[in-house]
Amino acid sequence: MPVPSPYAERLSRLPVGRREIEIRGSTTAYWVYGPPEASTTIIAVHGFRGEHHGLEPVLAFLPEVRVIAPDLPGFGESEPLPERTHDLDEYAGWLRDFAAATAPGAVILGHSFGSIVASAAVAGGLSTPRLILINPIGAPALEGPKGVMTRLAVLYYSLGARLPEKLGTALLRNRLIVRVMSITMAKTKDPALRRFIHDQHDTYFSDFADRDVLRDAFIASVSHDVREFAATIEVPTLLIAAQQDDITPIEAERELATMFAEAELTEIAEVGHLIHYETPAEAAGAIRRFLTVPVERGR
Repeated sequence: MPVPSPYAERLSRLPVGRREIEIRGSTTAYWVYGPPEASTTIIAVHGFRGEHHGLEPVLAFLPEVRVIAPDLPGFGESEPLPERTHDLDEYAGWLRDFAAATAPGAVILGHSFGSIVASAAVAGGLSTPRLILINPIGAPALEGPKGVMTRLAVLYYSLGARLPEKLGTALLRNRLIVRVMSITMAKTKDPALRRFIHDQHDTYFSDFADRDVLRDAFIASVSHDVREFAATIEVPTLLIAAQQDDITPIEAERELATMFAEAELTEIAEVGHLIHYETPAEAAGAIRRFLTVPVERGR
């Protein structure tokens, strides 16, 4: 039985509709939240192994904004891109095409791996008035205090790709391993919220098309970080970082903020890589403040 969302009542107030569009030869499923007459539209890109549901708690606290939330190709209800490697260049190109087809000029938001995809797309020419990065990947995954854990993850995904298909896929979807990942990332002491987080990961963390897509996306997620693109991004950028993030230490996030032409950093205490689940109200508040400041500031 699904665990009730702490944000369900707020989410129930939002108009939402599911849509599909053909991008790069495959069907991308996406959801539109919020009032159609909203003055601001955001395209929100989820993280690795996730899908659009993960960002819903943040959207629940932004009822005045129109948000377009796609499932990345090969995840959730979106088809893989045919005969293509699902690497960062492909995901960034897909995002540029998706934005052009659904909401040209929208604000771009990315969480975790989505922060890399969004940054690469904007650096590669995606036109947007602002960029928002939640739990941005601000340092190489193989470096720093969690480098050993990342190397273990590399072995895990490599083994999943090399084993016979049925066995490899079963390993990659193993519920015990997914639960260990979830327990590691969750920092909240609230037992009800922890149950909800674990249920979300149990439900959606293995919703990938096949192990090839998962392998490609994982390689992209650990082979790149936002630092590669920061210096070439000229639009105002908001970084929402966690002080207990196990993926990117807060010191690296502070350094990352200095690499953009115009960026501001919001730090959230007592939370890790799951800002979108544990502190969505704080994240939404930072986004709202950022969106209401004139774009011309500092120029």
